[in-house]
Amino acid sequence: MPRKIPLDTNQLEIETLGPTKINSPLLGNIQEGFINDESIAWEAFTDDSQRILMDATLASIARFKEENQTPASFEQAGARRKIYFDPSKVRAGILTAGGLCPGLNDVIRSLVMTLYYRYRVRNILGIKYGYQGLIPTFGHSLVQLDPTFVSEIHQFGGTILGSSRGNQSIEELVDSLERLNMNILFCIGGDGTLRGAHAVCAEIKKRGLKISLVGIPKTIDNDISLVSRSFGFETAVSVATGVIRSAHTEALGAPFGVGLVKLMGRDSGFIAATAALALGDANYVLIPEVDFDVEGPGGLLDRLMERLKSRGHAVLVVAEGAGQKLFATGETLKDASGNVLHNDIGQYLADRIKTYFKSKNQELNLKYIDPSYIIRSAPANSSDQVFCSFLGQKAVHAAMAGKTNLLIGQWNDHFVHVPIHMAISQRKKVDPMGELWNSVLERTGQPDLVAKKG
Repeated sequence: MPRKIPLDTNQLEIETLGPTKINSPLLGNIQEGFINDESIAWEAFTDDSQRILMDATLASIARFKEENQTPASFEQAGARRKIYFDPSKVRAGILTAGGLCPGLNDVIRSLVMTLYYRYRVRNILGIKYGYQGLIPTFGHSLVQLDPTFVSEIHQFGGTILGSSRGNQSIEELVDSLERLNMNILFCIGGDGTLRGAHAVCAEIKKRGLKISLVGIPKTIDNDISLVSRSFGFETAVSVATGVIRSAHTEALGAPFGVGLVKLMGRDSGFIAATAALALGDANYVLIPEVDFDVEGPGGLLDRLMERLKSRGHAVLVVAEGAGQKLFATGETLKDASGNVLHNDIGQYLADRIKTYFKSKNQELNLKYIDPSYIIRSAPANSSDQVFCSFLGQKAVHAAMAGKTNLLIGQWNDHFVHVPIHMAISQRKKVDPMGELWNSVLERTGQPDLVAKKG
């Protein structure tokens, strides 16, 4: 779990729309006889004073005591006894933006079910195709959501609301929220979506509006700061391990067989590293955070030749953002969300390996597999489904309590509120000196792939 961002508790404080004065409908469980012991019922609620330490190690706590400082901590997520919004007056919107990811439908379903059954909110709107759905010129219609509409959607991949990339006018987005009388907005998306959400919050505050915006971090790469796990990641790793297993089978099935698998990971190699660690069939794992050379003594091609001569087969796993130094530098291209468009390292390595072995008159049977779209469109596995349910529930609790400009994350096995501006301050990456990468090196036996000089 990354702990390199210097923080104090003040940086992690959560914005609110105002004092909470309305009894939560969840208290109705007492009167309606679902919970007979009132003391147990009260324990089901979370107070704003309940906080989760960012670093819970004894050494860290002792250091803060010595320096007479308060350790950095997150506000714990959960239902509040008093809420800000009158549920009968709430008009909530839900949107999904960015690339597809396993679990999107599960989060939508959880949001709707919690709003409808726990808070008795009856006006829930699905916004089609991300932020585009709030811009009139695109002409996307809104979708009325209720339990019947979302009852089966968790069985399918993708998102029933559709998605899009691109920067929309913040002023127009907030204009639409005003016209629609929408007082809660749930934004499910990654770094670009959350940056947009933060800008929307600033415009809402500037206009003095009482609109709560809560984010649910969606990044299959698991690369959002201050979020220990993002939904869809476990599903991605599970599907990726099956692909690596297939690549290993192909490599074993032919003389001098090589299986090359490219996995998602634009700037962070968590999927590649974790999938390789889970299965153990990979011999070389290439990620953006760790440098490697292709040419020269000790470089990838040299090491691969040694491996094939001694063992007869090899499996390489490469994250999509690895090895970008190998391409000629030029104009930096970006997608509609502002993400840097990387060159195709998978096809590049496949071509270089083939050329190298041909130059050595050495037989080679290489199979290149890119399962990216298969992985990201897969339905969530059972673990991610449960996780998505919790994320949706906690997001609704936060919004109904009038909290805003935050996302729901998990830290030290607790669900917490994370200010959006802190989550987007930098990208989470694999630590080359950390436990995950060292475990990958031990599991694969991968040597240093930096070419020796001289």
